[in-house]
Amino acid sequence: MLVSKRKRYLSGPDWVINTLDHMMKATTSAGNMSQVVLQFDSPQDENEIRTRLARFVGAFPVLEGSVSRDIKLAPYWKIPATTNKTLLFTVHRLDDGDGSAFLSLLEKSVNTPFPGRKEHLAFHLLNGTGRSFLAMAFDHAVFDARGAEMFLNLFQESMNSGGPVSGDIAFVSSSGLTEWSKKFLAGRNVNRRIIALSRSTPEVLAPPAAGGRSYRYHLLRFSEEETAYIYDRAYDEAGYLMESPYLLAAIIETVHDLFKDRTGSGSSYLIPVTMDLRPGLDQLQEIFFNYVSYLFYQVPVGDAGDRKALIALLKQQMYDQVKSGFPRDLAEASLLTRIAPLPLLGRLLQLPLKGKMATFAFSHLGKSAYRHCDFSGRRVANLFHMPRVPMPPGIGFFSNYYDKKLNLVIAYLEGLVDDQVVQQLDKGIRSRFGVVQPT
Repeated sequence: MLVSKRKRYLSGPDWVINTLDHMMKATTSAGNMSQVVLQFDSPQDENEIRTRLARFVGAFPVLEGSVSRDIKLAPYWKIPATTNKTLLFTVHRLDDGDGSAFLSLLEKSVNTPFPGRKEHLAFHLLNGTGRSFLAMAFDHAVFDARGAEMFLNLFQESMNSGGPVSGDIAFVSSSGLTEWSKKFLAGRNVNRRIIALSRSTPEVLAPPAAGGRSYRYHLLRFSEEETAYIYDRAYDEAGYLMESPYLLAAIIETVHDLFKDRTGSGSSYLIPVTMDLRPGLDQLQEIFFNYVSYLFYQVPVGDAGDRKALIALLKQQMYDQVKSGFPRDLAEASLLTRIAPLPLLGRLLQLPLKGKMATFAFSHLGKSAYRHCDFSGRRVANLFHMPRVPMPPGIGFFSNYYDKKLNLVIAYLEGLVDDQVVQQLDKGIRSRFGVVQPT
């Protein structure tokens, strides 16, 4: 094990994330970025929040790192001794009279590339007279979604304590150049799963003819009462702590309706779903980098219209994959990919399933890692995520739970679907949740 403040070896999931970043920069102008958005019921003091964030972010040299390789070719994150960059912080004026203007501004911020290879974080403040939004756009090379929430949570904890924060972290990591038999056994398990998935061709949306380069977003927000109703239905229909399969089943049913109106060649729906593999050993270290693996759900087209059977199928596939250790095997086997340069690995990822990697992506973060009800002295009214989805599939559904309220964001490559289809998805999902009218 290496313990170092200047070097942190990249895991297999980290390397896959960097590969997706390379692919997305080539096809969609910006990389594998996302942003977490805080909504407030009051305006922010621009100078105050800029100063506080600059002081906090400046304590973490890891945020100005870059990918390098050591003498044995193991990739690692090269961390500078100090931070030298000015905080990327922009302010946008928000028209309180236009209820949807904020989403257009947030789309612009998440589609804005970072200016250099050592910039991985940017803040965008949307300030109105009656409300405001703060978006933290981040490179997935430094955070996964939960890590981003944990980072903001640490900021607020530092505000509450009034004390300085030390970002001079001695990262513990392994080069991953030992226990080869373990990695190859994991690879065999993963290969079996991929072969099983490849026996059925998944339905996919055709890439935009014009080659879309920006991402669009649609936000479904549910009140506390609506969320309680949705979670009660999830308990009744799927069981205790089975919100994720319940939400996914409703989305699959809705997407199934969309594909029924199209001429497709697929015989199933294939959905990668994120799974958090944090060991819970060091909260500060586990803020940074990626601890995500995946479950892969495959649903025959003929089973997608039966809610009860669909939920049972999703739960069984979840149990089978977790029992077999597939998510951890996938993370372990992906260590073998690190020898491949990013452009080559990007092409290799397209080979299974003939490039039809998924019908759509799905993630349910569940309870937020941001534990506070305020941020920099302002009450937080809501929190949600806006990720950019690799193409294929170019579309994803991302839900989170904050302050007893559920959010669901539909993210899609511009031109992949039109506004009418997005509204159809909104209506179908709400209907299947039992919440028809928007709040």
